[in-house]
Amino acid sequence: MGRFSIRTTSGYLVMLNFVCIYYGNKYSFPYVKNLHNMVERNLTIPHKFICFTDNTVIAQRKEFRRTNIEFRQFKRHDFQGWFNKLQLFSPDSNLEGNTLYMDLDVVIMKNIECFAYIGENKNFVGMNDFNPTTGNFNSSIMRFNNKYHSKLIWDEYMKRRSEFVRMHGDQEIISALIKKHEDTISFPDEWTQSYKWYNREGKRYHSTKWTYEQDPNAKVCVFHGRPNPAESTQEWVKELWK
Repeated sequence: MGRFSIRTTSGYLVMLNFVCIYYGNKYSFPYVKNLHNMVERNLTIPHKFICFTDNTVIAQRKEFRRTNIEFRQFKRHDFQGWFNKLQLFSPDSNLEGNTLYMDLDVVIMKNIECFAYIGENKNFVGMNDFNPTTGNFNSSIMRFNNKYHSKLIWDEYMKRRSEFVRMHGDQEIISALIKKHEDTISFPDEWTQSYKWYNREGKRYHSTKWTYEQDPNAKVCVFHGRPNPAESTQEWVKELWK
């Protein structure tokens, strides 16, 4: 039994949850399929692939019929855009055990088991924002356990929802609610790269704005903003994002 396969008091085996969300029409269906394919190639420990969505027909589409993707409907429909990510922390998500979340617009380049294993005694592991001046987590990649974070994040957010309306997106809210807790750490910066042309120290990754190079040390490339993986003209992206 792996370190991220645990047995509950009722005797059921709980595996790592790998989770993404698909909402609205920002992305096409291949984003879900390609992320699933990349995970299957690069995550060899026992896991469940779960996609939370507001789309009522995606599970019936033929490209997903022979996959092991579990589609779950969002329970609430009063969240817009990226704020839907906060619903992952709701008890209604029924995420038991450890959950590794990644955005649909990432490109996985290497084995990602380390994202599941780092800080095993920590209940939240986040990715440092690529803009070092924010002091926030970037919520494109995070690992959490809802046994602890339903109260720390979901309950607190719902109680103070009106206070957070001026915050820019879900990651500011998550960071504000979780970073002060001592059981929170960050993934090593070298595990992730931005597709854009600045690293976390504000230095250019790339020789020009239009030459997007692959960081040989990184395991996941994060596409925050434009372009998206489908819009990239780089051969290394085309080779990996499929």
